[in-house]
Amino acid sequence: MTIKQETEARPEGPGRRHRFRERVRRNPLLNTAWRAGVFAIGSTVLIGGLIMMVTPGPGLVGIVVGLAILATEFAWAQRALHRAKTAADRAKEKAFDPRKRRRNVILGAATTILVAAGLGAYLALYGLELPWNIEDPTFWT
Repeated sequence: MTIKQETEARPEGPGRRHRFRERVRRNPLLNTAWRAGVFAIGSTVLIGGLIMMVTPGPGLVGIVVGLAILATEFAWAQRALHRAKTAADRAKEKAFDPRKRRRNVILGAATTILVAAGLGAYLALYGLELPWNIEDPTFWT
């Protein structure tokens, strides 16, 4: 399908979702309930993302999704989401900087070699014996 055919295939006017939202906006009580629901769900996801920043889980994804949900109704959330996207783009550019990337690869390789050497030394001295099961730790005394 070409671009011209794609534009011709699009329906005229707003879609079903936009018509529904306009109908809800016309009724003040429904609009308030809708915004309260969006705030509750978005805040829950955002707080879950913040909690996952210090516990296991995809914290950044939760924060971005929570802000995206809130941004559908609130201008402050749109601004915060825009700032978060800008910060993520800057971090991505920093991570793909060739000098820093090369440095990170070298540091990762050096760390892997050191850990492997330490593990090899332990296995050479004690074999597959767990550290807390060693009765005569001659290396430590």
